[in-house]
Amino acid sequence: MVMTHSAAAAAEQRQYLTFMLGGEMFSLDILCIKEIIWYAGVTEVPMMPACIRGVINLRGAVVPVMDLSNRFGKPSTPQSKSTCIVITEVASGPGGERQNMGVVVDAVQAVLEIPASEIEPPPTFGAKIRSDFIEGIAKVNGKFVILLNVQQVLSRSEIGAMGQAAAAAEAGLVAA
Repeated sequence: MVMTHSAAAAAEQRQYLTFMLGGEMFSLDILCIKEIIWYAGVTEVPMMPACIRGVINLRGAVVPVMDLSNRFGKPSTPQSKSTCIVITEVASGPGGERQNMGVVVDAVQAVLEIPASEIEPPPTFGAKIRSDFIEGIAKVNGKFVILLNVQQVLSRSEIGAMGQAAAAAEAGLVAA
């Protein structure tokens, strides 16, 4: 089968959910998004990394909730009327198991179709967040949109290591 140029370009176009976080626009590939819910609080869990706000009960399932702003090394996201939790589904192990994880964002914007040709590689320096968190950067309607690499940002092994470090630090403080 031979694809025309326009058909090939359409095949390379992906959809992204855009959202605001600390005054900047970020996005996640729509294929990893399960749903969006209003922020109604979370249950805190002791000895978790600072970027994990806690857990929520989502129709009987326990879902960890991450503060993306904190994950990026910035102050926690303040809660407002537009604060949402974006429920994502990420690979959680070598067997291909999937797990839901919520991420707190300031406000959800829109779903955008961004052609692959409009996506630039992540900057090698000068970014306000770790470059391995960035899949690419696109310019949409005159504004830059940072496309996040969901597997890196929500890496269970890295978050687990942060949790162990937090627990060890807390144990060290308690023992002292």
